[in-house]
Amino acid sequence: MLYSVLIKLFKVLFWLGRVKVEGRENIPAQGGVILAANHLSFWDPVVIAAVVNRKIHYMAKEELFENIFLASFFSRLNAFPVKRGLPDRKALKKSLVLLEEGKVLGIFPEGTRSKTGELSKPQHGIAMLALKGKAPVVPVACIGTKKIFPWGWFSPVVIIIGKALIYEEFYDAKVTTALLEGISKDIMDRISLLHNN
Repeated sequence: MLYSVLIKLFKVLFWLGRVKVEGRENIPAQGGVILAANHLSFWDPVVIAAVVNRKIHYMAKEELFENIFLASFFSRLNAFPVKRGLPDRKALKKSLVLLEEGKVLGIFPEGTRSKTGELSKPQHGIAMLALKGKAPVVPVACIGTKKIFPWGWFSPVVIIIGKALIYEEFYDAKVTTALLEGISKDIMDRISLLHNN
């Protein structure tokens, strides 16, 4: 309920702010899928959720759930906590259940917001989820969201959604550090291409 109300509100705000979207058709209409985006601003998950026609379940840093009221708020927005920089089996299990249920999982592979605007090296979690969840990964580039509020209301914001990446040939392969690094890098490279083009 809260998710739907807020998304409708932000759809109007972002329409007024002329947020441009490219490639919305690249998101599968059904089935489990991972949206992997670069992270520039607190507003990234909100903007993406407002321009995508499916409900997104986001991983969010554990610190946001330390306060009982904030924890309730973010949970009602379909977010769930993840420990940054550490293997988090609970978050991994939650993510895999969501994918198995045919839902959309939103992830920022860099693990934190970029302070410079440049894309950073990805964490391995995105690759692990793509393999264990046997789910397509849709790369998403956020451009201009760092200045969306409060002074940059008229700054151009563009969300570019790329074609789904499927790593089916590795689903039954032995999971090694090299494999996770390779897939994570490939995903981040695709996001970078969208971002820079």
